[in-house]
Amino acid sequence: MAQPPDAFLVARRDDGFGDVFPLHEGTRYKLGRAPTNRVVLRDDLCSREHAEVFAAEGGWFVRDLGSLNGTHLNGELLRSDRPLRPQDELRLGRTRFVFVDEMSQLPDPPQVAPAPAEHVDGLEIRKRLGQTRYQQQPSTTPDAEATLPAARVPPPQAVGVLYRLALDMAAAADKPALCVLAADAVFRATPAEVVAVLALKEGRELELVTHRVRNGGPATYHKVSQFVSSEVLSDRQAILAENVATDRMLKDRDSIAELKVASLICAPIMADDKVLGLLHLYRTIGHAPLNADDLEFTLAVARHLGTVWHRFSRQASLSAENRSLRSQLKIESEIVGESAVLQQIESQVVRVAETRATVLVRGESGSGKELVARAIHLHSPRREGAFICLNCAALTETLLESELFGHEKGAFTGATERMVGKFEAADNGTIFLDEIGEMALSTQAKFLRVLEGHPFERVGGNTAIKVDVRVVAATNRPLEEAVRAGTFRRDLFYRLQVVQLDVPPLRDRLDDVPLLAEHFLKRFARETARKFKGFTPEALDKLRAYRWPGNVRELRNVIERAVALGNGPQLDAADIWLSGLDVGAPVVSAALVYKPETIEEVEKRHILETLKHTDWNKSRAATILGIERSTLDRKIDRYGLTK
Repeated sequence: MAQPPDAFLVARRDDGFGDVFPLHEGTRYKLGRAPTNRVVLRDDLCSREHAEVFAAEGGWFVRDLGSLNGTHLNGELLRSDRPLRPQDELRLGRTRFVFVDEMSQLPDPPQVAPAPAEHVDGLEIRKRLGQTRYQQQPSTTPDAEATLPAARVPPPQAVGVLYRLALDMAAAADKPALCVLAADAVFRATPAEVVAVLALKEGRELELVTHRVRNGGPATYHKVSQFVSSEVLSDRQAILAENVATDRMLKDRDSIAELKVASLICAPIMADDKVLGLLHLYRTIGHAPLNADDLEFTLAVARHLGTVWHRFSRQASLSAENRSLRSQLKIESEIVGESAVLQQIESQVVRVAETRATVLVRGESGSGKELVARAIHLHSPRREGAFICLNCAALTETLLESELFGHEKGAFTGATERMVGKFEAADNGTIFLDEIGEMALSTQAKFLRVLEGHPFERVGGNTAIKVDVRVVAATNRPLEEAVRAGTFRRDLFYRLQVVQLDVPPLRDRLDDVPLLAEHFLKRFARETARKFKGFTPEALDKLRAYRWPGNVRELRNVIERAVALGNGPQLDAADIWLSGLDVGAPVVSAALVYKPETIEEVEKRHILETLKHTDWNKSRAATILGIERSTLDRKIDRYGLTK
């Protein structure tokens, strides 16, 4: 059985008493705004930890905890610990408590006369309310509720309406539906004839979200007066008023007369101390006017509405942000086009993405090999992991190995600290190696071991590192020739070519040019905050007629230039600047241009280039040429080749 309390702190109100806090010896009771206090005060004039009440020397004492506005005992500011006596009054900010040893010691509640109405420009404001008993801070002890005066308990039917409202609001689809639920709840608990919800816009402008009229009530809604709305928005308190003249006029056949409202309530819809709108209700007849209980209930509905309203607004904001981010991601990573060859590539990407196979992407420079590699990653089970890109042609042999596998501090000149390599960074993800044909032979050997699942060491290190990385490689060079020439390892070639995807050049899918052009136009228009309504027919014809030797990369650059320099509502043919390199057919390498030569001249030149490549290692050169070493020696003598 719980030990009976030794004393009580009872919240004091102008019209009686509120929450009761039993005090047990051996427990210190901190009072303040912080939720960690035993007695939490909803009072902006109180400090987070304002004061404490504790038992000592056979009695109860109060101590101020360095609060900003001080603690008062019977009207006197506390400067040290003070003992508490029955019926002593504590004041912390606006909050008052009465200390008693027994509940019977509480003084009789004061007989509070109705507050005189404020008369402003003919308007009678009967009551202002900033907090409602429906949302009081719950007591910290289970037996405190039994000691609350019955007059302060909300009516059960009103509590039931609020409970039903909370359930309905949780299932509301949008903000207008939410406001309709709030208005209907007000009808069920108050005699209001008209209920409206207004949203607050910039400059204190009010926009009607919804309004509801009770059967038998006035036919239309008449907007809340500017004076009432200004009072509520300024004080952030709900108002109960009577004898109100609206801002609007009612017209009938014979006269024009002001609409008289017998009583109205206007409450702020708030969330996080920010006013989102107003909840406005009124009656046009004097019988059964809106009263203080209706004001309490309306304020409770408004506060609950504000909380859910704010959540809807945040969700809408996040949804808009997500759509924007998805749109940007789509622009950066989606393969654009509807041609048959591109659809075949997309189909292959989807199928191979679900596997663990190494992929070799082949195609001309600028055709979109990295885009295909990224699509493989995004469709794979590794999509949550990292996607790391590295261009093998952009680094020297030493730097490439360091970039791939990392290095330890002091491993070479300039290695001032340890660096994690791309393979470590891509663990559980995908690494994309562009221009794989440019990788040096010594690096190829170490790379092959990693592909086979073996651990590796950082440059200058001796710690074995094992990673789980999928490799997607790309090249625009004929690797078969590099293998025959001895510049690319045969075993590495076969290991990379588990799955090969050939990306078609743009000249083979010219039907995709308009789609790609529109895609890049939207992207660069968004980045530059410029507005264009697409392309003129002449501009599209010019784009379709070009052969695009630079592939998609060239098209991207052409559209970026057109967006930067274009000044019309549409991009015209004059805005499309094309390179003079195009000759109406695929660009032909100068090395492939025909030159009359005898077979002996071709053989002599080829043998010499092979010897130079192997630094005149004749055995290796013979292997590359596919002839015996003795045959190579005879041909060197025959052609008079020298180192």
